[in-house]
Amino acid sequence: MHKNKNISIVLLFAIVSSIFGSCTKLELKPTDSIDPTKAFRNAADVNMGVIGVYALLENNMGQLSSTVSDENMYPIENTVGNSDAFRWFYTGANGSVTSFYNSAYKAIDGINRVLAAIERISAGSDDAQLPKYKGELLALRAYLHFELLRAYASGYENDQLGIPYMTVSEISYPSRPKFQEVIANVKADLTNAKTLIEPSLKDMTRMTRTAVSALQARVALYEKNWPEAITFSTEVIDALPLATTTEFADIWLDKSNKEVVWKLKRVGTTNSRIGDFYYRESGDYVLYAPAFKLINMFDRTNDVRFASYIKYAPERTGNKSKYLVNKFIGGTAATPRLVDIKLFRTAEMYLIRAEAKTESQGNGNDDLNVLRKARIKGYSNVNISNKAQLLQEIEDERFKELAFEGHRFFDLKRKKKNIERPNEDIVNASGAKTLTPSQAQYNLPLPNLEIQVNKNIVQNPNY
Repeated sequence: MHKNKNISIVLLFAIVSSIFGSCTKLELKPTDSIDPTKAFRNAADVNMGVIGVYALLENNMGQLSSTVSDENMYPIENTVGNSDAFRWFYTGANGSVTSFYNSAYKAIDGINRVLAAIERISAGSDDAQLPKYKGELLALRAYLHFELLRAYASGYENDQLGIPYMTVSEISYPSRPKFQEVIANVKADLTNAKTLIEPSLKDMTRMTRTAVSALQARVALYEKNWPEAITFSTEVIDALPLATTTEFADIWLDKSNKEVVWKLKRVGTTNSRIGDFYYRESGDYVLYAPAFKLINMFDRTNDVRFASYIKYAPERTGNKSKYLVNKFIGGTAATPRLVDIKLFRTAEMYLIRAEAKTESQGNGNDDLNVLRKARIKGYSNVNISNKAQLLQEIEDERFKELAFEGHRFFDLKRKKKNIERPNEDIVNASGAKTLTPSQAQYNLPLPNLEIQVNKNIVQNPNY
């Protein structure tokens, strides 16, 4: 089993940047790269490349989803932060919503280069590690493409525009396949990955078989494939139990890995501090505050999530927000707000299974009750017979449980619901109160440069 050692991440980020190049578009090859035949000579080199890919991953979806949804508010004290995303002023020229497109495809190109190296090395080697690394890379390729699909698809129905699925590193001008075709490619990579990743791999900073199951469950949710959503979420639930009410807070302080399926390890000064996206200690100003719409959803006394996710600071007066995002405030005295990024947790699997059971069988009460009982002291089970009401309860629970983890915007989008902000959350929104599915900004735009260079690709509607 290979660990993501701190020193390796620092070194490999530089190595991978040079190997994978500095291009920002799909159709350009880097001119300042190392020859892969010299960079990857054996399994040890391949492992370095795999770790390098992990080092390129960030919290892009958490930030995007929080900013453009009803999860955050833009406080008056923020005079330096990015406002175009929150105020829905963005187009394909705004890096706040398009930068992930470029960074994800850069990482995918790196994945495809290492995969090609594995095929070349395997021709003259029977090293048992190579297939295992291939499995991880296939899973990472599926993950990144699915994140791109969530963000930039024109919709989540089969006939909607998806995103290019890149399986080789080459100069090309890909068009946009349909949503269902991208899903099929994601599922194929995940199926192959699951047969290759070693069952003994338990390092949650790597793509384990359980992490693949979690991603398969999330994909099935968006595909509305309820049987698969139930099957794969159950695999995760059976492998990793929920944290209890007394264990829960330690997850967000990196004192416990309870129920964490897959996370990105953040270390030293080499990684961005996720907490800095919301609050800057230097100057004491909040960039994004938790929305009152979210705050008011919690039982502040009994729900252990409230104190873990939201900090109340009455000493902040005047135009300063009295509420702060507390979920990523951990770290150490030397590196505050530097915490690991939790990409998959067992709690999400309970919510996926609850929704899938409700949609297919009419009753997801059991899973909803299990999760709430683990989060709310003194909770009493409910038995909701009305399907629409139960689905709304599950949606509300996702809003609370998965806050700031990168789901809210996409949850509303997959249900084609308006993004609605109450008046108390739009004090600095320049009128950005309601975003409907008919408006351009309901679907994030592809970068303008990509549209200009690649004549086979088209922008999302209404831009």
